[in-house]
Amino acid sequence: MNEILNYDLVVVGGGPAGMAAALSARDNGIEEDKIIILERAERLGGILEQCIHTGFGLTYFGEELSGPEYADRFVKQVAETNIAVKLNTMVLNLTKTNQVIAASKEDGIVTINAKAIILAMGCRERPRGALDIAGSRPAGVMTAGQAQKFVNIDGYMPGHEVVILGSGDIGLIMARRMTLEGAKVKVVCEVMPYSGGLQRNIVQCLEDFDIPLRLSCTVIQVHGEDRVTGVTIADVDKYMVPIPGTEEYIPCDTLMLSVGLIPENELSRQIGLEMDPVTRGPRVNEMRETSQKGVFACGNVLQVHDLVDFVTQESQIAGKGAARYIAGQETSESVRLRGINGVRYTVPQHIDLNEKEDVKVFFRVANIYRNKRVVVTCGDKVLYNRKKIKLAPGEMENVPVKAADLAEMTPDDEIVVSIEEA
Repeated sequence: MNEILNYDLVVVGGGPAGMAAALSARDNGIEEDKIIILERAERLGGILEQCIHTGFGLTYFGEELSGPEYADRFVKQVAETNIAVKLNTMVLNLTKTNQVIAASKEDGIVTINAKAIILAMGCRERPRGALDIAGSRPAGVMTAGQAQKFVNIDGYMPGHEVVILGSGDIGLIMARRMTLEGAKVKVVCEVMPYSGGLQRNIVQCLEDFDIPLRLSCTVIQVHGEDRVTGVTIADVDKYMVPIPGTEEYIPCDTLMLSVGLIPENELSRQIGLEMDPVTRGPRVNEMRETSQKGVFACGNVLQVHDLVDFVTQESQIAGKGAARYIAGQETSESVRLRGINGVRYTVPQHIDLNEKEDVKVFFRVANIYRNKRVVVTCGDKVLYNRKKIKLAPGEMENVPVKAADLAEMTPDDEIVVSIEEA
């Protein structure tokens, strides 16, 4: 059976990004019964379903919510519309003509003809196989997200004496969660000379619980056969190579990995979208349209965000962009963006010169900077110049590019975002 359906907009992913994008497209003129959300899980909500800690919604809703509470607000909004939702549905392929081929147990193979597609597949954790750690493969080695699911969804305690490698936000949050459940978190090791998490999580999840954070430090060996019995850690030099003589054995029964997130872009690469080597997501314009006309991307599939509030705001832009495209508003020539002097990347990577609204450009820095200036220029013209007390890799920053300035640019121009001395 190969059913053929027709929709104006297909949203791939039913997490916070996909739901916000679908609702935004509806709010910007797309008939709700011509929008469909495809989600491979058994319910909407994405990863927020297992994030039972609070801290979500402070920017978007102006109140502190748990992950399930934040997701539920959008689940309810979708339920109040005629937006179609297919759960337990895996998207297998996209085509150059914006067809979506999906499969589910209930429907078999389904081909959907779409006028526009929004990619909102989220991201996944980097596993142990991506790391160069010596030792056997005993039980007790897992990603922090896997441990989070064990504790918060399945009700299992994954271990009692824990070492965490990596200080991303999920690793910091699981350090606190395991401590609250009665485990002893021995140490959080971070190979970089700075933490990859938000400052508030460093304080609330580590410092408040006296959990040590060791920077420029990594795990070099896992010990144990059937179960982890301990790990050996060591300091690293500026090239992240272990320093002989700094080795230390720490007994433990669990090693949690919080060593980075990878956008789920198999579908994006499959159809040949232009990709950004730094974000590992598609290159997009200000409305989050990719290099394929009518295909948009938003949320963690585009760039790994620090706050779900920013995911929502970005996804609303993608929904608006898809609505514009379906309504026949074509893009024109664009101006490029580039980050230098400590700016690792920008999103978007280019802006339509006909854009009539101010554009918010997001970026991350490559190191910790104090008392510097964020400067945006186009040729000799300074578009933005503001002092920042602190910039850190774990926190996403943004700067405005005004529509009035865009109106004076040409396709040969380039917008540059940089970190300068104060």
